[in-house]
Amino acid sequence: MNWYDWLHTFFTAPARQSGPDAIGHRIAEHLVFCGEALAWSALLAVPLGLLIGYTGRGTFAVTALTGAARALPTLGLVTLAVLLAGVGDTAVLVPLVALAAPPLLVAAAEGVRGTDPEVRDAALGIGLTHVQVLRQVCLPAALPTLLAGLRTATVQTVATATVAAYVGLGGLGRYVVDGLATRDYPATVGGALLVVLLAVAAQLLFAVLIRLALPPGARARRSDRAPKEST
Repeated sequence: MNWYDWLHTFFTAPARQSGPDAIGHRIAEHLVFCGEALAWSALLAVPLGLLIGYTGRGTFAVTALTGAARALPTLGLVTLAVLLAGVGDTAVLVPLVALAAPPLLVAAAEGVRGTDPEVRDAALGIGLTHVQVLRQVCLPAALPTLLAGLRTATVQTVATATVAAYVGLGGLGRYVVDGLATRDYPATVGGALLVVLLAVAAQLLFAVLIRLALPPGARARRSDRAPKEST
């Protein structure tokens, strides 16, 4: 049986059309895990990153934390979370948040640090408080960088949320893990393909959002450079 036959078998199976193992149901479960993880990551990392970027303090800690987070074994964190909190959403959210938070933290800090100092000084000079400058001046300027960090975090989370299946939860990882366990290779290949397609869709979505978040002048400059860069 070749790849085409495997995929045809997977997508046309009655169990994939309706019920708890349906493709739509598994995608929804996968997106719920990713959405919860990204929400918690943004809640924890973005305000801290904005503060670090504005004050310039803690940059070394951000760099060290990002490097350490990349070295953390995801399955090891899942196992530890299961031992401490039992089987449940927490066992999946802990490693996903640990994976998604560092890119958001770095993006928020770097985005604010990249704000033109003269613009910040001018805003302070007209009577704005530091909080107002951060919210009204720095945050809009940092939005493209912040979205780029969110794109990285989202793609990593989509790809890694398959670990939910290792602790008996749902999502697209069910196809991969169960398929390997039962030698159901159509399910394994089909599930892996769905994860890849979901990650690519996230990439394309954020590419559009980042472009829309750019100031009109920066968007025009990028469009002018595009033909030159492609030659």
